[in-house]
Amino acid sequence: MTPDDRQAIIDLTIAYCWAIDTHDWDALTAIFTPDAVAELGSPALRGIEAITGRIRAALEPLDDSQHLVTNHQVAVDGDTATCRCYFHAQHVRHAADGGPNLVIAGRYADELVRTSEGWRICHRVLTPMWREGNVEVVRVTVQRQSPM
Repeated sequence: MTPDDRQAIIDLTIAYCWAIDTHDWDALTAIFTPDAVAELGSPALRGIEAITGRIRAALEPLDDSQHLVTNHQVAVDGDTATCRCYFHAQHVRHAADGGPNLVIAGRYADELVRTSEGWRICHRVLTPMWREGNVEVVRVTVQRQSPM
């Protein structure tokens, strides 16, 4: 693993956060391979259109969101890699009954491949660890599925 590979993979996880928080859905499609699988709740999402659609449906109705990632562990083996990191996500919807805020923390576990355009996530698993606040903030938008 080169320092450039490690940094490119970490930068990709950060770019994911900026893309979803700014609703830059075109940028989000550049994070994943076209046939990626994302386990962001139930059921698993297959393909970039399903992944982008799910995230878009969850976050567009919010007044704001802020996703942070940290404590990256990266392992590269040729043209494949794994990365795991913690996330901390704030979700805000002022009109939610019971309060406007929900914080969720957990971890992402990613499998990545090197493409001609750079590193891309081919499989992501989101594991929630804890939450605090009003789950109604996101429940109204994505009933019975885990938030990003």
